[in-house]
Amino acid sequence: MCYKISPRASGNHAGKRRVTMAAMSDFEPSAPANPVLSVSRLNRLVRDCLETAFPLTWVGGEISNLTFAASGHVYFSLKDATAQVRCVMWRNRAQLLGWRPENGQQVEARALVSFYEPRGEFQLSVETIRRAGQGDLFERFLRLKAQLEAEGLFAAEIKRPLPEHPQALAIVTSPQAAALRDVLATLRRRAPHVRIDLFPTPVQGEGAADRIAAALQLAAASDCDAIILCRGGGSIEDLWSFNEEVVARAIHASRLPVVAGIGHETDFTIADFAADLRAATPTAAAEILSPDRDALLAGVQQFRRRIARQFARGLAERAQQIDWLAARLTHPAERLRQRRESIARLGVQLDRARDIQLGLRRQAIDALARRLHSARLRPEHVRDSLRHLRHRFDQAARQQVTGTARKLIALRASLIQLDPRAVLKRGYALAIGPDGRAVRNAADLSPGDALRLGFARGSATVTVDQVVAALEAD
Repeated sequence: MCYKISPRASGNHAGKRRVTMAAMSDFEPSAPANPVLSVSRLNRLVRDCLETAFPLTWVGGEISNLTFAASGHVYFSLKDATAQVRCVMWRNRAQLLGWRPENGQQVEARALVSFYEPRGEFQLSVETIRRAGQGDLFERFLRLKAQLEAEGLFAAEIKRPLPEHPQALAIVTSPQAAALRDVLATLRRRAPHVRIDLFPTPVQGEGAADRIAAALQLAAASDCDAIILCRGGGSIEDLWSFNEEVVARAIHASRLPVVAGIGHETDFTIADFAADLRAATPTAAAEILSPDRDALLAGVQQFRRRIARQFARGLAERAQQIDWLAARLTHPAERLRQRRESIARLGVQLDRARDIQLGLRRQAIDALARRLHSARLRPEHVRDSLRHLRHRFDQAARQQVTGTARKLIALRASLIQLDPRAVLKRGYALAIGPDGRAVRNAADLSPGDALRLGFARGSATVTVDQVVAALEAD
């Protein structure tokens, strides 16, 4: 049985209660002496009067003439020993009922007194129905809920967190309950690796509340990760064991988080409020506590693909870096060839610069000679000037040649320093591998390889017996 504790939406009915009595002006003394009303008008006035005069109220009686229409509406009559009244419960209200009414049941209906205009029939528009005698149970429910809420048993800050990936779950319910089969089927489908421990207990009847509390204490002392407290739907009497104070306090005292899946989505019990999380159904409780295996496997596969992509990208980057470093490595013979070419270019540039300087000096001398000739200087002056110029020219030429010789000497010294033969003279040897290339890494050799060792004087052929790999530097 479901009880939704919420303010009643009174949009249409409230509007009907606000009907003014102006519509009854036909019966005022000021109206014409003999007003004539249509049937529709009369039925509308009767309906407005009834709905205005009678508030939403509880009416008790026995169900008879019960009909479930294809539209979802429920039609029936309420009767007692001397009278009966027609009732209608619209589909949107009937869907929230949580149990199926039957003929002969004693019930209490919360209804609005109304009038069906098309047929001129007096009827009750039923909001909800409860079995007779449930009013006291509901009052007990509300009193206990208020008491425990005031004590803080329902506070959000004391709710225990649920395990993200549980390894074992405890189920507290009856072994014969249909809810247990639904929970086990859901757990086998979503998380077959999770261990299930059943703590059997009756879920209704005399003494059921104490036995549920005892089963909760045993489950809380186990090595499980969480507890599922569940049972199927039923009336408020069927679910009353879960509205007892002893069950709520057992849930509150539990070391393990408790998920309550009791009844249908519209059923609320004290145990739902005391639990760390309320599930709409037992199946929903199992889904909440069981990680979806397919989703986890999909996540693992996605993570594996991501790692593979990152690893492949890292290898490609390292290979590219190795290629770049290899391209920067230069053989000593190649470096010597490059230095020779550089020296040759510098020699050519030097010769060209010297020729240019000499040409410029000759041009200057010729220009001075022409000036002297044009000025008709005395021969002795000309001779002195020519001697002076010749001296300067000779001095400049000697300086130029000296500087060039110094550069050539420096370049020759650098070339000699880079000459592999100079290195060999200091006691080193050049190892030539089977492929004719210089060996720079012992790891490139294998036992049995023939090597040619070049020395400052002569060479020798050797065979590799053992290869010792050098330790990598930090």
